Amino acid sequence: MDLPGMKPACWILHWFLRKLRLNSIKKLSTIALALGVERTRAELIPFLTDTIYDEDEVLLALAEQLGNLTPLVGGPEYVYFLLPPLESLATVEETVVRDKAVDSLRIIAAQHSPADLEANFVPMVKRLASGDWFTSRTSACGLFGCCYPRVSTPVKAELRSHFRTLCQDDTPMVRRAAASKLGEFAKVVEAEYLKSDLVPMFVSLAQDEQDSVRLLAIEACVSFAILLPTEDTEQLVMPTIRACVEDKSWRVRYMVADKFIEIQNAIGPELSKQDLVTAFQSLLKDGEAEVRAAAAGKVKEFCQNLEPSVQETVIMNQILPCIKELVSDANQHVKSALASVIMGLSPILGKN
Repeated sequence: MDLPGMKPACWILHWFLRKLRLNSIKKLSTIALALGVERTRAELIPFLTDTIYDEDEVLLALAEQLGNLTPLVGGPEYVYFLLPPLESLATVEETVVRDKAVDSLRIIAAQHSPADLEANFVPMVKRLASGDWFTSRTSACGLFGCCYPRVSTPVKAELRSHFRTLCQDDTPMVRRAAASKLGEFAKVVEAEYLKSDLVPMFVSLAQDEQDSVRLLAIEACVSFAILLPTEDTEQLVMPTIRACVEDKSWRVRYMVADKFIEIQNAIGPELSKQDLVTAFQSLLKDGEAEVRAAAAGKVKEFCQNLEPSVQETVIMNQILPCIKELVSDANQHVKSALASVIMGLSPILGKN
């Protein structure tokens, strides 16, 4: 970082010291190896924890290096020694540093024994989830899925409660983080709690006042549709998909169009036939060119995935009329997206 008013000589010294620190961090494993496991645990890790007030480039390198340091602190038995510096890094202002710290925490979570997870890792997740700054709470969202499967039933209940609180957080950035990790969390939660605990979180996020939260909730649609039985998907997920197709924000409708094939594959052919054909028509006729272009690019795959018994009828009667309109669309990106896939309909429809 260039400091305003800094004299050239001072700037060179500042740059040199920054490079020196960065190179030292990148050689962290070498330093730890030279110190040995006991001194690494007793001296190096506390030193690193106390000096998390550096420039972003240095902190990013540190967050990455800490994820690979388990053998050098004595192996999985002592991996919890790496938690304090990573916890601090997970609270900093710079997003890329926090994300890298979360990545490293997810790596070392797998190296904890179940007992150490409950004794050390889960308390850290709780601290992050209830932190005063939104930065720590956003980081916490990415850690539930990696520790939930290996803890006891009472601790699982606490984690679900903490995640629910994050989904209702006052800060949109935290709700966005929760929405982006909800599908991942759903994959590790037991079936009986999926409907009772997580589906209400999903519905709430999908109806959030912020469109940036709603569009991220769409990704969770796919996970829930895969995990839930067909009848529950129809009752609990499809209303949200229909609402998102008609959402007032074009960004939300764009996200539905972009994820449409994933949604189609997740809900299965029967519900696709009932609900998604109409939804797809709506997206192809959307008022925003970006949405039409995203939907147009999915025409071939959508038609291929239709149930064979209705495939030709649906294409001829419901999809082709929309395609004919898009061929003369005023927006070149829409026509380009359609042109790239339209020939793929030929094998489906046959020679006639």
